Amino acid sequence: EVQLVESGGGLVQAGGSLRLSCAASGFTFDDYAIGWFRQAPGKEREGVSCISSSDGSTYYADSGKGRFTISRDNAKNTVYLQMNSLKPEDTAVYYCRLGGSNHWGQGTQVTVSS
Repeated sequence: EVQLVESGGGLVQAGGSLRLSCAASGFTFDDYAIGWFRQAPGKEREGVSCISSSDGSTYYADSGKGRFTISRDNAKNTVYLQMNSLKPEDTAVYYCRLGGSNHWGQGTQVTVSS
């Protein structure tokens, strides 16, 4: 059974940092891209970043370029999202998703106070 478990969210002041983790199980982790998404209250879910399975290439939405860094540790079946210089508009529930599937984690809340 595919499982994705996010952690690392919390309350932080503007300008602060958080590192989110997405721990995966139930599939061959090395073979799949993983993406991070977020959903703010009253808004649609949007893509934040993703990392490929093969060469570790990465993608960032404009909202996170220069501030967010995605990485993966295949030995730990975990993908990370390092978020720096956080802004109040980054407040959302953050989800990870198995690439090419409809498997999502339960989400982790990130709240950035001004």
